[in-house]
Amino acid sequence: MSETTTAAEVAAPHRYTAALAADIEARWQDFWEEKGTYEAPNPKGDLAGDAELVARPKKFIMDMFPYPSGAGLHVGHPLGFIATDVYARHQRMTGHNVLHTLGFDAFGLPAEQYAVQTGTHPRVSTEANIVNMRRQLRRLGLGHDQRRSVETIDPAYYKWTQWIFLQIFNSWYDPEADAARPIDTLVAQFEAGTRQTPDGRSWSELSDVERANVLGEYRLAYASDAPVNWCPGLGTVLANEEVTADGRSERGNYPVFKAKLRQWNMRITAYADRLLRDLDALDWPDAIKLQQRNWIGRSEGARVDFPVGDEKITVFTTRQDTLFGATYMVLAPEHPLIAGAEDGDGTGSLVPDAWPEGTHEVWTGGHATPAEAVAAYRKQAASKSDVERQAEAKDKTGVFTGVHATNPVSGEQVPVFIADYVLMGYGTGAIMAVPAHDTRDFAFARAFELPMRCVVEPTDGRDTDPATWDDAFASYDAKIVNSAGSDISLDGLGVTEAKAKITDWLAARGIGEGTVNYRLRDWLFSRQRYWGEPFPIVYDEAGVAHALPESMLPLELPEVEDYSPRTFDADDADTQPETPLSRNEDWVNVTLDLGDGPKRYRRETNTMPNWAGSCWYELRYLDPTNADKLVDPDVEQYWMGPREGQPHGGVDLYVGGAEHAVLHLLYARFWSKVLYDLGHVSSAEPFHKLYNQGMIQAYVYRDSRGIAVPAAEVEEHEGGVFYYEGGKVSRLLGKMGKSLKNAVTPDEICAEYGADTLRLYEMAMGPLDVSRPWDTRAVVGQYRLLQRLWRNVVDEATGEVTVVDTEPDDATLRALHKAIDGVAQDMANLRFNTAIAKVTELNNHLTKAGGPVSRTVAEQLVLLIAPLAPHIAEELWRRLGHTGSVVHADFPVADPAYVVDETVTCVVQIKGKVKARLEVAPSISDADLEAAALAEPAVVAALNGAGIRKVIVRAPKLVNIVPA
Repeated sequence: MSETTTAAEVAAPHRYTAALAADIEARWQDFWEEKGTYEAPNPKGDLAGDAELVARPKKFIMDMFPYPSGAGLHVGHPLGFIATDVYARHQRMTGHNVLHTLGFDAFGLPAEQYAVQTGTHPRVSTEANIVNMRRQLRRLGLGHDQRRSVETIDPAYYKWTQWIFLQIFNSWYDPEADAARPIDTLVAQFEAGTRQTPDGRSWSELSDVERANVLGEYRLAYASDAPVNWCPGLGTVLANEEVTADGRSERGNYPVFKAKLRQWNMRITAYADRLLRDLDALDWPDAIKLQQRNWIGRSEGARVDFPVGDEKITVFTTRQDTLFGATYMVLAPEHPLIAGAEDGDGTGSLVPDAWPEGTHEVWTGGHATPAEAVAAYRKQAASKSDVERQAEAKDKTGVFTGVHATNPVSGEQVPVFIADYVLMGYGTGAIMAVPAHDTRDFAFARAFELPMRCVVEPTDGRDTDPATWDDAFASYDAKIVNSAGSDISLDGLGVTEAKAKITDWLAARGIGEGTVNYRLRDWLFSRQRYWGEPFPIVYDEAGVAHALPESMLPLELPEVEDYSPRTFDADDADTQPETPLSRNEDWVNVTLDLGDGPKRYRRETNTMPNWAGSCWYELRYLDPTNADKLVDPDVEQYWMGPREGQPHGGVDLYVGGAEHAVLHLLYARFWSKVLYDLGHVSSAEPFHKLYNQGMIQAYVYRDSRGIAVPAAEVEEHEGGVFYYEGGKVSRLLGKMGKSLKNAVTPDEICAEYGADTLRLYEMAMGPLDVSRPWDTRAVVGQYRLLQRLWRNVVDEATGEVTVVDTEPDDATLRALHKAIDGVAQDMANLRFNTAIAKVTELNNHLTKAGGPVSRTVAEQLVLLIAPLAPHIAEELWRRLGHTGSVVHADFPVADPAYVVDETVTCVVQIKGKVKARLEVAPSISDADLEAAALAEPAVVAALNGAGIRKVIVRAPKLVNIVPA
């Protein structure tokens, strides 16, 4: 016996240990890969296969695209992957053709930043990360169809990302069809004269540049000069969703400023109503649906024009009934009517050269001229995030523009301000301020000593003089007052009636109309980065954008010496992007023949955002080897087409984090709808059922400086005091990660206990949709479950199977079929923690019963645990004499006769205190149960002759007696 061999190992050489688990797991992983166990056949194409499997009901199960980080996986990452694997395995065993695979969302900023730091090409580091992540995931025994795995950085993949972009670029949204249509149909309307050009000229009279500009106002993908979030510290622009609440970049924490740049956008706003409407048919968490509805932000109201000299300011309001109470106006600092004011020339603006006579001192901000005041305030506002600008608690700031507008219902002249609490991203970027009935307007009016007029009669006891109020009065359930003009009066009307009347009045005079507004803005689609999909767009000498033909796709990224966009002083807002691609002149300037002879063109030097590749990857999983089409229509129809209960089609189960509620999910829905409208797919929604898994958390330990210290090296002393290298440290539950020094890798747990133990522990920690703390010490509980399971089938001394071919007793049959029934329900509803509890209960019953286990029971127990712990299940299934894989074995079916208990325990209470317990039939009636309870000697004794006022019966488990 060697020094490292224990006596227990000598006595039980075939015991289930980490070493045996590692051997079993490696062998079966090799077997599954060699045999293509998890390959899901398509109905046709290169991946067509087993006709019997294709004839089964299908199930398409997906995880959200992982990013291949250089840090590799920690135990928190696989939670969702293991859950979908368990579910997919159960679905296979219940007769489904299951498509389950995993790819990699591999473009993005982390790899580019690593390239900048090290000089390593992003592709090299990213591919190395993918190799490592594949190794880690394989070790977990995940049943993925590896033939279908994709990587967004593969040119064969992003060829189709570029192709989809061109479908969107070459489309417009036809309101009459309520759908996207090819841009050629719009051109045909202009050519035929059935649709007028903006200036009324015929289409043939327009130049190429003019035609391009007209079409750009309709295209679903378009370039425009628009306000963007410019981050000098990163050298790129960011989408609104990538900016934190305090106006800094989500990545790097750099300041973000408002700037006007020419960028590509997606006209997602055209789909706002459909994106809202179709949510109703999706099986998604209510919280996610609510977030999408709030992000889209549909509101009904009216558009109203306020004249200002020869110009007009257009506002959108949901309270047009309060027009008579509008005593001033506010524009967003970025509003185009005041653009150019910072240059002092007033070009395209309303800003005059001097303050009007009698201008209130507090309105000027201490500046000598309106242009100076506006310029200074706009610079100040550019350094704030939208969230900061709209914070309710902050002091209201602003400045007078120097002009007055005319209230169209009263004729009153009202001053026009700019203030940062008004955003260009909502409505028209201008508001009519009704301070008596809006809290923010009330605070602004008080700060700038502006008048207020009550036009909605208070119902809370206050009088109608706003000067006496502490805050605005806002109500939809009140009468309109003080709202009569020369030819219209709203006095005495309710809010709804007043809104309808004033809307009709505005429309009749051509100064407004009822309309719908959305919070949703068009999707900023340009990034000033290298490591992203190149746009398949070139520009001619006149600056007109041209789409590359499909034959020139994919347009691959060129080699560059410097991967970094030019970055600037993080606080320098007066800078412009310079992209890495723009420095490669040989690639940027090209001669191409786009159908009208060779010409010189300039390529687009921005790249697509990292969201592009994940907007459609579910489609490529279906048909990943198809070089001729995005996806074969029959294959797409088979896996994702509409069916009963899924009117818009989509993936059957999509699991991922709730943090993607409005980014990835909204963008993917938009792309799906465009592709559906254009006839490329049959599914109008990408994901029918969505499930958000919780997060695995871990304790973060910090020293007196607030710096995280290695969790593995912290010692716990009595009283819950923690020490690291002799010093006291604090402990707080939070995220798990390398930077927090609390990460535990799956490799560590697999080495110590085996992958099946890790799988069981992560599924047993609690409900899948709830966050839970990681505790390495608790892993051993699931390890012991597998050891007991192994001992119930295999002799630890000889390695021989110990099951017997005898029928189990009645108690064991009941325990077995109750477990089968419960586990089946739990599996179907993703309740894996309770499924494991039921398997454990059955296994414990067999252990306590002693003696050899019946083969019938052992086999069904192995099948029950197979989705959860596939390696040990496969090994035991083979040792039990089966030649086929347990992966495709039938899941057990419960016998109803054994599921129902022969008796159940009924608790009898008197005044809420338990006095007796009765064993009764599950089907006992209320009357019979009441009679049995009242006849029970212990109950008779407890009542001691007292009368009975009431008996509450909840058959078969409860009787509650209330004495008189």
